[in-house]
Amino acid sequence: MTGRAMDPLPAAAVGSAAEKEADEEADPPATGSPVHPVIEWGGSMQMPQGNPLLLPYTLQELLARDSVQVELIPEKKGLFLKHVEYEVSSQRFKTSVCRRYNDFVVFHEMLLHRFPYRMVPALPPKRVLGADREFIEGRRRALKRFINLVARHPPFSEDATLRLFLSFSGPDVQNKLREAAQGVGDEFLNCKVATRAKDFLPPDIQTQFAVSRELIRNLYNSFYKLRDRAERIASRAIDNAADLLIFGKELSALGSDTTPLPSWATLHLSTWASLKQALKGLSVEFAVLADKAVQQGKQEENDVVEKLNLFLDLLQAYKDLCERHEKGVLHKHQRALHKYGLMKRQMMTATVQNCEPESVEQLESRIVEQENVIQTMELRNYFSLYCLHQETQLVHVYLPLTSHILGAFVNSQIQGHKEMSKVWNDLKPKLSCLFAGPHSVLTPPRSPAEDSLCPH
Repeated sequence: MTGRAMDPLPAAAVGSAAEKEADEEADPPATGSPVHPVIEWGGSMQMPQGNPLLLPYTLQELLARDSVQVELIPEKKGLFLKHVEYEVSSQRFKTSVCRRYNDFVVFHEMLLHRFPYRMVPALPPKRVLGADREFIEGRRRALKRFINLVARHPPFSEDATLRLFLSFSGPDVQNKLREAAQGVGDEFLNCKVATRAKDFLPPDIQTQFAVSRELIRNLYNSFYKLRDRAERIASRAIDNAADLLIFGKELSALGSDTTPLPSWATLHLSTWASLKQALKGLSVEFAVLADKAVQQGKQEENDVVEKLNLFLDLLQAYKDLCERHEKGVLHKHQRALHKYGLMKRQMMTATVQNCEPESVEQLESRIVEQENVIQTMELRNYFSLYCLHQETQLVHVYLPLTSHILGAFVNSQIQGHKEMSKVWNDLKPKLSCLFAGPHSVLTPPRSPAEDSLCPH
């Protein structure tokens, strides 16, 4: 480390490919399987083959890593404060454990401690008092999205912290998580490529970072609007169900009316009796229509809105990571450089003023220590950019989720309209007795499409 102040964001140099591959080993791939480089995520894993910066995963491979269910446990504990508990079930680990919201909070803290340069999704907010059923259900959904994003994230999925959270069934998982984190440094201290991250970065990493950040910001804004509209569509389907149900009940109530007819209406007594008899049974069909509308709305909430929320959570985690990079390691690096400059000026002043040798030696020792701090911060800055580059790739791996969302939306609309159309068609013949035509022949009105087919 020289005495000069370094640029906090120097241009990244590309290392020699021969130097990179000299220390790298990988197990041979299985026969017939695709050749993917093994990505280096932590000190316990072997060195990657080729450039470890590149992610070889597809969306299907990420989704197949695990599927975690988070369900409310009906029983509540505590004499005065009722604690909401969740059953967290992992398909990968074949486990089912009981967790409270505060357990998720400690797990989230441990993830940030272990992986400060990765996308750690945010947790839903905690409401101390007045947590109604709607809030609890919304938080359950958010916790499910959080744990699935974590369980499918390449470095997180291989970390002991995740396995502990999803598998430990002891009485105090929070202390167990904290104990496991003691003496274990963050990813920078455990990743074998951390000190060589600069060698794998492209020369224009700062430009790429700025462009990627702007793209993610635009994606977030667009997907936020899509999620808002999808919520409204699903909500309208459920509201439509309520209206259909009430509509059918009112028809039934009309048919069940027992108010006697006035004397001057007795000539039409048989007509009204027939109408009332027909109206009574219509509530059944409208109840079926309401049920179909509810099913469609719920399906769109689960398959469309939730997937949009999942992707929004991922994009927000990326935005948070960019902010941590700028306010965290980059800011600390710049502060270390500033402090180093002040110490160098103090050294020059002490030399000019012929201070005591002991004071000069102490100052020199502090300068050496500060140079080591700056060197470490510079390495951390490059490793942070290295991780940001990988996290950007990870976001783009998730982008095909858009087609899954659109497919679910289209299928929901097709299935919902098909099922409701069948009920409407079954209902139509039952209306024939409601329409009296000339000479007492009962004929329902024709639709405009039918009229267009009749010759005049």
